[in-house]
Amino acid sequence: MKPVYVINGFLDSGKTEFITYTLGQPYFQSKGKTLIVLCEEGEIEYDPVLLKRTRAEIVKIEDQEEFNPKDLAELDKRYRPERIIIEWNGMWNAKEMKLPMNWGVEQQITCIDASTFQMYYTNMRSLLAEMVRRSEMIIFNRCDGIEDLASYRRNVKAVNPQADIILEGSQGEINEIFEDDLPYQLTDDPIVLDDSGYGIWYLDTMDHLERYENKNIEFLAQVAIPGDFPKGYFVPGRLAMTCCAEDMTFLGYVCKWDGADTLKNRDWVKVTAQVRVEDWPDYEEPGPVLYATKVEKAKAPKQEAITF
Repeated sequence: MKPVYVINGFLDSGKTEFITYTLGQPYFQSKGKTLIVLCEEGEIEYDPVLLKRTRAEIVKIEDQEEFNPKDLAELDKRYRPERIIIEWNGMWNAKEMKLPMNWGVEQQITCIDASTFQMYYTNMRSLLAEMVRRSEMIIFNRCDGIEDLASYRRNVKAVNPQADIILEGSQGEINEIFEDDLPYQLTDDPIVLDDSGYGIWYLDTMDHLERYENKNIEFLAQVAIPGDFPKGYFVPGRLAMTCCAEDMTFLGYVCKWDGADTLKNRDWVKVTAQVRVEDWPDYEEPGPVLYATKVEKAKAPKQEAITF
């Protein structure tokens, strides 16, 4: 079965850029030819040098009637590719896509221009839904300046809850954490953070401190007491492995507790605290200061470091 990679999307949604980027990646370099079935042409053209270097051939199909198993099988005989990339025409109904018997879809990806998403979602929802429903990955391009990315994401998730959604801006991927992705409920009191929850909470607090202001949280932490800290303060946190065992970072926010002088560095404690927003010397701007209502000695977990 020959692997087929289907790249969906409306005109100028970033399909050609995505395919060009993929062709140039080492993981996509393998023996044999790549056949690109181009079903529509946008403003971006494929680089002939890249096509030659990656042994890729382009065949243009302008009429949907020509996209059928028989004609595609003829292309297979003529070019004898090891893999096929289909740059699908977004105005064609993806439900009507039919492939030769020896072609199997390996992966399907939908590219969406975030700046025009609302227009297509309103006026061509059925075509968009068919592309999204069949895709493992949805890539929103040109997300800069879009304030309602959360609703765009929900619209897509409603059609395909299992799809991975990537948001791309001019500076690369936007690592936005939406409330729907949080492994805990913001309405809980207290919000109980397990190992993975602690890491997500720490990162989310940097970008969305307003979500946690005056909320109570509960988590397992290790104690750190910097030498210049005032009496009654300590830092409960966790070591985090961001990429490898050699890359460890202590993640924690300052915490006020009257019994802080009873604690020692590296003690394990269970902390229940309220999150407040205050100025602190180490913060460049107002940030989270925890006010502990309960701090109990605890046992170290089996995995002391958390991972992302």
